[in-house]
Parts: sequence; C-alpha cells; structure tokens
Amino acid sequence: MYNTIAAELRHITDLPGPRPWPLAGNLPQITPTRLHQDLEGWARQYGPLFKISFGRTQMLVVASHELVNAVLRDRPDGFRRPSITATVSDEMGGRPGLFLAEGAAWRDQRRMVMTALAPHAVKAYFPSLVTVGLRLQQHWQRAARDGRVIDLTEDLKRFSVDIIAGLAFGSDVNTIDGGEDVIQRHMDIVLPAVARRSMALFPYWRYVRLPQDRQLDTSLLALNQSIDGLIATARARLAAEPERRARPANLLEAMICAADEGGSGVDDVAVAGNVATMLLAGEDTTSNTLAWMLYLLHQNPAAMQKAREEVLRVAPEPRAFTIEQMDGLDYLDACAQEAMRLKPVAPFIPLEALRDSVVGDVQVPKDSLVWCVMRNDSVSNDFVANAADFHPERWLAGAAQPMNKQVSMPFGAGVRTCPGRYLALLEIKLASAMLLSSFDIASIGTASGAEPQELDGFTMSPIGLQMRL
Repeated sequence: MYNTIAAELRHITDLPGPRPWPLAGNLPQITPTRLHQDLEGWARQYGPLFKISFGRTQMLVVASHELVNAVLRDRPDGFRRPSITATVSDEMGGRPGLFLAEGAAWRDQRRMVMTALAPHAVKAYFPSLVTVGLRLQQHWQRAARDGRVIDLTEDLKRFSVDIIAGLAFGSDVNTIDGGEDVIQRHMDIVLPAVARRSMALFPYWRYVRLPQDRQLDTSLLALNQSIDGLIATARARLAAEPERRARPANLLEAMICAADEGGSGVDDVAVAGNVATMLLAGEDTTSNTLAWMLYLLHQNPAAMQKAREEVLRVAPEPRAFTIEQMDGLDYLDACAQEAMRLKPVAPFIPLEALRDSVVGDVQVPKDSLVWCVMRNDSVSNDFVANAADFHPERWLAGAAQPMNKQVSMPFGAGVRTCPGRYLALLEIKLASAMLLSSFDIASIGTASGAEPQELDGFTMSPIGLQMRL
C-alpha cells in the first residue's frame, strides 16, 4: 500500500500476536459472541499490525485506520471477501448479491443496486417511510398509555423490516402490530450459519447432518421460496402495468427494471441475491444503530436536549414530515455518526488478497487473509479528542475539534462503500425525530441497570435494551 524498501518489508510470520494453540490456532482464545472485542483487545496489546490464526489459517490483522482505508480502497481489484464465505454460501444454495459478488459480476450488480438506492430514488418512496413511522408512533403511544416496557431492539427491528418490505418489495407485512415476519425469521437462522461455518475448523456438515443443519435446510428452502415469490409478484405487476417501468413503485421493481436493460449483465438470480442482502441491510444494521444511538442520547441529557430542540424546530409534526426536513436535521445526523463511531454494527471486515500486495511494511502474498478492525483508532485519544465521550458536535461544520471522517468508516470506504447509506440514515432520522417530537423518554437501559453488552452475531447489537415512554 505504501512505497517501502523491499529489504525493510516484514512477513506476516514476523509479526507479534497471541500465541496459538496446536492445530486450533487462536480459536480457543476467542468467544464467538464477542469476537470483535477479542480482536480489539489484541490490537491494543500488539499494535496496529499483528497476526492470528484460525486453525492452520494464518491472517494479518490491520487496526490502523489509514491502513484499513487503503485496504478497503484496493477493492475490488486487490482484495475480496474471503472465498470460504462464498464457498459456504454456495454450498447452502445461496444466490450471490452485491455483498458477496466480485469482479465483473459485482460491477454489473453495483450499477443496478445504486440505481435502486440512489438518493433521488429513495426520496420518491419517502411517504412509505412516514407511514411506517406513524405506525411505530401509534404502537409506542399504546405502550406509554399502558405503562408497558418496550423491547427497544425488537421494536426497531420490526420498524426496519416494515420499511424494507413496503419500500423495497411493495409488501405491507405490519410486523410492528404483531404480524409475523416469516422471511426475517429464516434469515436469523441462515446468516449466523454462514458466519459459523466460515470459521469452522472442519466442515462436518458435508458428512453429518445435525439437527441445526436440518433446521438450516428448512429455512434455506423457505427463504428462497419467499424471495422467488416476491420477484414473481413484482414481475407480474410490471407485466400488467408496463407504465410502472418508467416510474417503479418500489426498489425491487427498480432493480428488475435495471436488470432488464440491455447489456446489464444481471439476471433474476442476482436480483434474488440482492433481495436477501437488502433484508439483512434493512433490518439488523439500521435497527441496531438506532438502538445504540437512542441509548447514548439518553445517557447524555445535554445531547438529548439539543436533538429534541432541533427536531421541534425543524420537523415538529410526524404526519407532516418531509424529505427536506429530514435532510435538515444536521445535529441528529451527527448523533447517528457519533453512535456509529462508538458502536459500529460492522466492527470488523475480513478480506482475502487477490494479488501479492503490501500493507504498511508487511508483505501480503496472494490468497492471504486480512482482518480489518474498524473500531480501534476511532475510540483512541490519539486520533479523537476525548474519544470515549458521546460528543455529536465533533461532526458538525465549524467544530472546534472536527472529526477526521476517515478515522470512523461505518459504511466502509472506496468504491465498495455501502450503497444503502442514504436510506439507512434517513430511517434513523425519521424514527428518532418521531420519538423526540412525540414522547417524553422515562428510561432507556437494561433491566439490571448495567451497561448493555455488545453481542457479535452477523452484526454487533446491544443486549436487553428496554425503553419506557
């Protein structure tokens, strides 16, 4: 990544790191549900470049924001997601979407997804977002009236699912009011299985089917059938109403129209893969960021008051929310950025080298694994003033100590930056503006009063957050 005299280059084997166990490597020293914290702890101990091994597979861990940024910007030509993840997904009958696509397939799909998620396209669907926000408002009004404790993470997941189902697929599932979210129930089984199998020492499932594997097979079949049904329904609508192609009513229709353009290089298999990707991106990532942000605001009353004052000044009435009002909520946007700095829902990104490369002063041979730690410099006083504090002002224009935006990269960096970032921030601002304009928050926290623990599943989520309004 940087010009370094060859004689000065180190090999991955030369680097410090935790002592591995025979055969198992460092896996016995890792707790899967807090894998990110284990890696962050080792980064503080061994520095921004160190080595670990999963079984016999050795990898380079990169915890410097400058080096992480350089690695991420060397995609898709220099690095890809680990091939083992794609292999596991293929074994499970997965259909690759933008998340796992590489090379020419990624470039073709990127155009399609960017068309569907471009800010001007998302703005056309804004009334649908307001409808779901009002549904959540009514749900919380009943909870406030009844004095009922709200499972914050669960309610925000339902909010995100309802937005994706309506905005992306044209389906009104209304999980907020108790409807069953069949697709997400299966996603909750499939996605952790991909992560679990990608880190397994031995692929036992190729030889023995355990109960969890049979359950996975059932969920995979149901998930693929549901996705195929969504696509078939959307295609039927487009065939019956050809004028919809000029102005698609939802993101799935927009993706299909983009895929049908001559020379797009995209088919319904790619569309199906991106439906699954959007379900993931539309639920856990957004809802977990929202939950963390509201918790941090409640822990910091001065910031909460500033956010409330901005909402009451700019967007006081949820029924009359406009896209211009959401775009004008600068302090609320800063709160989201600060929450993502402290509590990134994607605290690490594993990659695989596609060619011989150099990271810092370390030689990285082709096919080597590189583990990017996303939360290290972003919570270090060496790079962020009073880094442990929740201080949204650092993100505002004219800040006395402005934030270096390359230190915190919640949406990634380079050309593979998350294409749904505008939609995610819009959802976050809409839900929090509705909350701050409509309710007095009595409490947000865990039942025990302890700080919520971070759970590393497919994304990093808070455990046990409850809210009283």
